[in-house]
Amino acid sequence: MTRDEYLMDPNKLVQFLQKPSNEFTKEDLIRYIGENGIKMINFRYVAEDGKLKTLNFIITGKSHLDSILSSGERVDGSSLFSYIGAGSSDLYVIPRFKTAFVNPFSEVPCLDILCSFYTAEGKPMESAPEYILKKAHENFKKTTGLTFKAMGELEYYIKSSNHTLYADVDQKGYHSSRPFTKWEGLRREAMVLIAQCGGKIKYGHSEVGNFSAGDDGYEQHEIEFLPVEAEDAVDQLVIAKWIVRMLAARENVLVSWAPKITVGKAGSGLHIHMLVEKDGKNICIENGKLSDTAKKMIAGILKLSGALTAFGNTIPTSYLRLVPHQEAPTYVCWGDRNRSVLVRVPLGWVGAADMIKSVNPFEPADARDFSGKQTFEFRVPDGSADIYSLVAGLIVAGQYGLEMEDGLQEADELYADVDIFAPQYKEKLDGLKQLPTCCWESADCLLEQREVFERNGIFTKGRIDAVVKKLKLYEDYGLNDRILGNEVRIMEIVNDYIHCM
Repeated sequence: MTRDEYLMDPNKLVQFLQKPSNEFTKEDLIRYIGENGIKMINFRYVAEDGKLKTLNFIITGKSHLDSILSSGERVDGSSLFSYIGAGSSDLYVIPRFKTAFVNPFSEVPCLDILCSFYTAEGKPMESAPEYILKKAHENFKKTTGLTFKAMGELEYYIKSSNHTLYADVDQKGYHSSRPFTKWEGLRREAMVLIAQCGGKIKYGHSEVGNFSAGDDGYEQHEIEFLPVEAEDAVDQLVIAKWIVRMLAARENVLVSWAPKITVGKAGSGLHIHMLVEKDGKNICIENGKLSDTAKKMIAGILKLSGALTAFGNTIPTSYLRLVPHQEAPTYVCWGDRNRSVLVRVPLGWVGAADMIKSVNPFEPADARDFSGKQTFEFRVPDGSADIYSLVAGLIVAGQYGLEMEDGLQEADELYADVDIFAPQYKEKLDGLKQLPTCCWESADCLLEQREVFERNGIFTKGRIDAVVKKLKLYEDYGLNDRILGNEVRIMEIVNDYIHCM
């Protein structure tokens, strides 16, 4: 990067240090803190519930700061993870310098840093969310020679009092602009702050979901990111959710990541786009077509898709979103530009050239190849997802597909180039496997395929057991039956469902 590029980067640390965040050192952070009046350090980390935790430090001097950044701190693991006993529960939290950002909400100047969990022996905690993802990616790189990149589409609803000038038009909010959308300003502010905190944003817009219920209006928005390495992709989603929630709290409105708010209205997904690179080049496209590598990975994801819902669709309301005709998948298949399938291959600038010159006649022809933007998209997950485990699971599934002997054949058999829910394609639909329809079925799928996820020590037995236990608890409480039977308005169910992670 050039000096001008560093100065245009919205991340304040990148601007000041004039180096990319993955090169940040302890001395870099100490220098930034000293020269920019930072008074506090916040250690941030994600535990079993998926929420961002905080440990605050007042900086009392340079040696104290050096000590904090060098040794980390100890925390009570039994209060963070259900599968850690109180008898020996201490864990270390160790800062990952590349994740440092200036806290945009603190009245006292603070530098926040995401942390990793380590055991009493000074080893990474095998079942920690961020370490499961790291293990999956490192094994993928070692085995395939490829780098896995991902990005998420963060969808959410804002609940507030109804518009006074322009009423919400039911399910017609897609790409609306002010004054026809009320919370565009909050979304734009969130995008600016996310970028300042290191997130790589592609764009933001209002989504289709608009509706009213009594005196309340519900407005759906989306922030979409750029593909980055898997670990960074998850970190930026975690920080983004926190920022959106903080802004909503400031405005005294509710932000909801809930998969489904009420029947018949658009749900909120957390679509994950993926690509793989070799020597810095996207290899999802080969000779102008989707590559065999991408097809094999898609086959692996389809094969393990039922189990992946255990990480990406973790509450009963998840399965009210997964219904036909509402752009949410219910059957195991894939296709190009097809929003009725589980894995979609979106437009990727393949075979499309000189569009800018066509629109702008005075613009010179642009010979660059933009097909490196090509991704493939997993459309099942929603806002309840355990994002670290979900992306780790997608990496495991992608690698599984690359190792399947019949991967290409499986991909060919599961390809759909039609709207599978259209009546004339009923025969095609009848030949496809259905996704789980409740938490219990999702848990059973994970149990059936747990060996794949536990290979190479990626997911620990305890972690898989904890996921299954949580999913099956909903059945014990009868919540699956209540929700799937539509006996209650979804907005009136347990508070956790509305504020899910």
